Amino acid sequence: MGWYGGPLVGFDTETTGVDVAADRIVTAAVVHRDAAGTSARTWLVDPGVPIPDAATAVHGITTAQARAEGRAPREALDEVASSLVTAWRAGTPVVAFNACYDLSLLDAELRRHALPTVAQRLGRPTGPVVDPLVLDRALERFRPGKRRLGDLCVVYGVATPDALHAAHVDVVATLDLLDRIVARYPFLADLDLGTLQAYQVHAHLTWAESFNAWRDGCGLPGPGAELDWPVRAVTAAVRAG
Repeated sequence: MGWYGGPLVGFDTETTGVDVAADRIVTAAVVHRDAAGTSARTWLVDPGVPIPDAATAVHGITTAQARAEGRAPREALDEVASSLVTAWRAGTPVVAFNACYDLSLLDAELRRHALPTVAQRLGRPTGPVVDPLVLDRALERFRPGKRRLGDLCVVYGVATPDALHAAHVDVVATLDLLDRIVARYPFLADLDLGTLQAYQVHAHLTWAESFNAWRDGCGLPGPGAELDWPVRAVTAAVRAG
C-alpha cells in the first residue's frame, strides 16, 4: 500500500481569522495515526492579540481563556513546527484539509517570532503533504455543492461529532475523510509520495486558475485564489505586533 499503508500525521489549526499575513494561531493539533491507533497532541496558544468574536464563535476560545491558559506563542509554535518536521524527516506524510492555509499561516507565525520556517528546518521544500480538499476538487471536479470539511464528510459518509472546529476533532475527521477518498479512488494509494505531491500541486493550480477565471468573468473584486500549494509564496512582510 506504499504511503497509505504506513503512519500518517494530521495537522490543523484554529485561528483569529483567515488573513495569513495578519492573523494568529489560537489552537493547533498534530495527530499521529498508524496500525496501533490514533493519538493527538494539542496546543492552546495566547496569540498576543484579541480574538475576534466571530473567530470565537467558530472555535470557542475567548481572548480571556487564551490569555489565562494559553502557551507563549514562540515556544508553542516552535513545538508545533518541530512535530511536523519530525514526521517529514521520518518519511511520514502530513495530512491537512486546505493545507495551504494552515501551513502558510504557521510559516508566517514562525517568521513573526523570528523562528525558522518549516522549509528552513527541513532544508528543502515543505512536504510531502496530502490534502483531501485538493484531491476532492480534482477527482470530483463537476460535483456541485460546497467543499468545506463538514460538507465533504457528508458527501463521503464520514461520521463527525458536533464539535467540528476543534482542531484535534477536525484532524481526525480529515484523516477519516482521506480514508474514504482513497477507498473511492484506490490508485492514490499506489502513487509514491513524490508523484502524489506533484499531482496535487498540478491539481491545485488547475483549480485555482479556473476559479480565478470565473471570478474575473463575474467581475468579482479581490485577489482570488493563491496559485501556490502546499505553502504560499511570501509576497508581503508578516505583520508584527
